[in-house]
Amino acid sequence: MRTTLTVDPDVEQLLKQAMHDENLGMKAALNAALRRGLVHQKPALPSKPFRVEAKAMGLRRGLDPARLQDLADEIELEAFATTTSRLRKDAL
Repeated sequence: MRTTLTVDPDVEQLLKQAMHDENLGMKAALNAALRRGLVHQKPALPSKPFRVEAKAMGLRRGLDPARLQDLADEIELEAFATTTSRLRKDAL
């Protein structure tokens, strides 16, 4: 296969070093480097499709699970109001 290849400067230096060390031309050095790198790649295994098994949450009728954060906010506000009220009484 004939192609044009653009490599990063650090890769260029590594390729030039390999060409010098192994006394190879660019084509041979590049092919050897690609073989060494690609031989270690594992083929992609077919994965099982992701499935979600829905479970009943056991919520009471009329309770919207999408609005549970609102309930948590209300509980937090009540706790804040109680703490603030107690601190005001203690300050007096």
